[in-house]
Amino acid sequence: MTQETTTGTGDTATVQLDSGDRISSYVARFADGRVAGRADFIEAPEGRPERIFFHTEVDPAYGGRGIGALLLREALADSIRQGVTVVPMCQLFARHLRKRGGEYIAAGGAYRTPRLADVDLVGRTLGGPARGAGASRP
Repeated sequence: MTQETTTGTGDTATVQLDSGDRISSYVARFADGRVAGRADFIEAPEGRPERIFFHTEVDPAYGGRGIGALLLREALADSIRQGVTVVPMCQLFARHLRKRGGEYIAAGGAYRTPRLADVDLVGRTLGGPARGAGASRP
């Protein structure tokens, strides 16, 4: 999945899904290849169609350009297309769904509140105790 869009300041950025063995990310890049930000998630185990979004980061050099909103919008839209439930551990995703969860559901999305098992899974995946929302990538 690659989606090109324009940021809040008129810059063109591409959001691409980078799938990993343990951690996958939606990555925002400018046309020249500079990485502007990423939204990291873990696929739920046992084939459950869920994505646990645990960390979103925007390079401080690109702050204020709408990169975080771009990542959020594209990640949620792709989650709808893929038919997966979003589990928002990341503050950006959690805040957005608290405010606009009804709109997301009306658009065909699904989400649920994180559980302790989700926190534990993120911690194990990151190689240590769960650090919750905002946890850093290994």
